[in-house]
Amino acid sequence: MRFNIKTSLSLLPVFISLTGCVTPGKDNRPDVYMANQVNQRQLSSVVTILAISPIQVKVNNEKNRRAAQIIGGIAGAAIGAGLGTEFGGSALLGGLGGLGGEGLGVATGSLVRNTTFVDGVSITYEQGNHTYSSAQIGHRCEYKLGKAIMIQSTPTETRIQPNSTCE
Repeated sequence: MRFNIKTSLSLLPVFISLTGCVTPGKDNRPDVYMANQVNQRQLSSVVTILAISPIQVKVNNEKNRRAAQIIGGIAGAAIGAGLGTEFGGSALLGGLGGLGGEGLGVATGSLVRNTTFVDGVSITYEQGNHTYSSAQIGHRCEYKLGKAIMIQSTPTETRIQPNSTCE
């Protein structure tokens, strides 16, 4: 089977779509638990949400950066090899094109930022006789004023559970 430019370019959308597989910040949502937190007793309490404000949370995007570098390298190598073979007419030029394309693909993948911003909310809530504020990753529509459950795994961690749904 001859690997040509059409084959190389037809694979490009597949490689590009694979770079968007990781959702930054998802593991920091208040309703996402790590395996070591499952089946563990955690302090919970009922709080009263007084105000909800949309915010942006800066999160680590290193997984997407690495994925873009890998996918970019693979796509670059495939396209470079196809171009080298198609226009150079030999396996040697195809191999050189693949190496050059790989380097260019990895460099292009490096343009993805180490951090990114995701939607979040700042929740002002009342607990006992005190008023507190807590930032959560999520959407405004996932919360409403009134009662909500707050999970505390540590004295400073506040995981206010969504008390509404987005429609």
